[in-house]
Amino acid sequence: MTDINLIQLLFYLLPAVIVGLISFYFFKMHISNEEKRRLYLLRQENQKIALPIKLQAFERMALFLERISMGKLLLRIKPKSNDLLAYEDMLVQTIDQEFDHNLAQQIYLSPECWNVIKTSKNATIGIIRKTAKKEDVTNADELRQDILNALMNQTPPTEAALDYIKKELRNTI
Repeated sequence: MTDINLIQLLFYLLPAVIVGLISFYFFKMHISNEEKRRLYLLRQENQKIALPIKLQAFERMALFLERISMGKLLLRIKPKSNDLLAYEDMLVQTIDQEFDHNLAQQIYLSPECWNVIKTSKNATIGIIRKTAKKEDVTNADELRQDILNALMNQTPPTEAALDYIKKELRNTI
């Protein structure tokens, strides 16, 4: 074979190679787009199933925060006696039971949202414990009254957590 025949053969093969490379590129793009489309449709289908469960988790946690808010908690849980420590323990135990009842909801919430809820719960318990340790609080009725008076001057931690849940819910939908 001479050089001219070799060059001529290359000129004949060059369009075939170019068409082959372009075809390979387009098929690769097509397969990639199809895979992305299938993943998108799968996510859409999973979202249809998961969204109602997430909404239910948000509802449950909002209900939890409402139930442990100081005003509603003190109205719902009345002291059985005038014993300060017994009433303090009863309030804290009620909050812990409510929390334990809703513990599984954390898998449907973001870690940040769950931390806000836990912080709100712990802050609420902290307010109860701090108020019970005051020297001028000697019985259960005084504890209730002092906590209610403190609510007038500050925003309850459950309200801040509820606002965070509402914000996250808007971002989820």
